[in-house]
Amino acid sequence: MSGPDLSSHYLGLPLASPLVVGAAAPLSGDPDHIPRLAEAGAAAVVLHSLFLEQIERDWQDWEHHRHQGSESYPEALSYQPNLEPRHLGVEGYLHEIETARRRVDIPIIASLNGTEEGHWGEIARAVEQAGAAAIELNLYAVPTDRSLDANAMEAAQVEIVRSVCTATSLPVAVKLSPYYTNLSHLAHQLQAAGARALVLFNRFYQPDIDIETLEPRANLLLSSAADQRLPLRWIALLHGRVPLEFAASGGISHGTDVVRMLMVGASVTMVVSALLRHGPQHLQTLTAELSHWLEEHGHGSARELLGCMSQQRCPDPASFERAQYLRAISADPMGMAWGP
Repeated sequence: MSGPDLSSHYLGLPLASPLVVGAAAPLSGDPDHIPRLAEAGAAAVVLHSLFLEQIERDWQDWEHHRHQGSESYPEALSYQPNLEPRHLGVEGYLHEIETARRRVDIPIIASLNGTEEGHWGEIARAVEQAGAAAIELNLYAVPTDRSLDANAMEAAQVEIVRSVCTATSLPVAVKLSPYYTNLSHLAHQLQAAGARALVLFNRFYQPDIDIETLEPRANLLLSSAADQRLPLRWIALLHGRVPLEFAASGGISHGTDVVRMLMVGASVTMVVSALLRHGPQHLQTLTAELSHWLEEHGHGSARELLGCMSQQRCPDPASFERAQYLRAISADPMGMAWGP
């Protein structure tokens, strides 16, 4: 007897399950890793990010050398670089997309990471031609310019999304940080600009300080169960209120974590840290746990859960807003013993 139907849809793509491997170089940077992820049960893979800052530097160098000396004498033309702009810094990434498409039959989603305007449209078209099934735009920014207000920064990000959505026919998801004044307003703007989905949330790796060498150092900490709470809350608040799909990112380690995210309205869950801890085979564990929970609770498919505990549909809508905060700080969850 077959088990529950785990299939899902994300960005217009039919998926075998809600388990998507999120963008991370250790998982998808090696082309040999992607078939292993597919065999273990990944419904789709988001490739590691292509960083647009590097692309822009390469593009500027190309333009500089292309024009250098062109005004001097005709022979100077023979010294101009013969590369096309699309191959500057992206050739390897496009090759990875093409290789993955040949080796697996699951969707390969390209990840473009950047903060400023540039050649987003050209890169998006090149990624589409290489065979990517969709694009994830990672708008990672650390605002430090005091001359820019929040409206200007958000408008610039919306314009990046619009430029990519205009340049390509691929469906586009936007991966956001949680640091916005009004995330609901921004979500509507991104949808109007052409985005099909939001990935909530980007998890920043904050630097540390080596107090002996007096140098900043990388501080990579894998996500934990506590990191689920923020995406869970915001997906619940936005589901049904903005015509977008949602991908939950952060702390997905067990099949029950997937259940929670489906219930609040996520179409898929992005899995990264659990695979770095346990290896690709952990996808099989997640699949089995999700299937077991559905069967045990009498559900014939994972899609039956979608949005059943979003704010619009849950029995206590106020629990996702300020009322939850008031209850939490008034309680004694640790059962602290104060003594006499």
